Amino acid sequence: MAVESRFVVIRHGVEAKTFMDKKSADDYDKMLDMADNLADVFAKSPIDLSDAASEELSIYLAQHRDEVLIALLAKKPPPKTPAKKATKKSVEKETEKASTK
Repeated sequence: MAVESRFVVIRHGVEAKTFMDKKSADDYDKMLDMADNLADVFAKSPIDLSDAASEELSIYLAQHRDEVLIALLAKKPPPKTPAKKATKKSVEKETEKASTK
């Protein structure tokens, strides 16, 4: 007989999602907590959002947390990888190829 461990995220007494590892379950639960907090912020705003729109927007923003933090300047964007510099040998090879054609 095989034994499986499953981690269930329960929100407001309802099973939200089941995971095979604890880290994924914790990450999902944290994302839902962020979405709940964002929904509270939207409820206090002067903008009239339907409950469905507020829920959808808050979940989207929570799922894209890093991008939101970068947009709010609360987090630095990841460094861009520098463009590959042309070496002297590669320039010479390109010149050779072009001249032989």
